[in-house]
Amino acid sequence: MRSNLPKSRFIKVRCNKCKNEQIIFGCASTFINCLVCNKEVAFPTGGKAKIAARVLEVLE
Repeated sequence: MRSNLPKSRFIKVRCNKCKNEQIIFGCASTFINCLVCNKEVAFPTGGKAKIAARVLEVLE
């Protein structure tokens, strides 16, 4: 029996450069930049995004 839970989640990350915390989508299809210093924190891969920042929490 398959679960009906979604495979994608929102993720709370902290920028490695300026320590800003923000919430991003785990399956992002575009590059995601930090809202403060504009450093890239996530890259699209065609599925789940590659996170280039520190993951603080996975939100349900």
